[in-house]
Amino acid sequence: MIKISRKNDLIIIDGHSGYSEYGTDIVCSSVSSIAITSVNAILKYDEDALKYKKKDGYLEIEILRHDQTIDLIIDNMFDMLHDLEKQYKNYIKLI
Repeated sequence: MIKISRKNDLIIIDGHSGYSEYGTDIVCSSVSSIAITSVNAILKYDEDALKYKKKDGYLEIEILRHDQTIDLIIDNMFDMLHDLEKQYKNYIKLI
C-alpha cells in the first residue's frame, strides 16, 4: 500500500501499491505522475520553493516557500491523490 502523509511543510509518499506487477502497476504510476508533475510545476515556477528526495518507492517533499500558486499546486496534487484513493482504497491511503 502507498501511504501519503503531510505534516506542516513535509509531504511523504512511501511504498508500493501492490495493485499489479512492478512496471505495470497503474496505481503506482498514477501516484508518481501526480506527485512528480506537481513538483516539476512548482520548481518551474520557483526553483527555490521546495526540495525533494526520491528513491524507489519513496518521495519526500519539503515546501520551503508558500504563495497562492504554490499552495494551489499542492492542494491540487492532494485533490487528485484523494480522488485516486477513492477509486483504489485498498492500494493507497492518505494519512
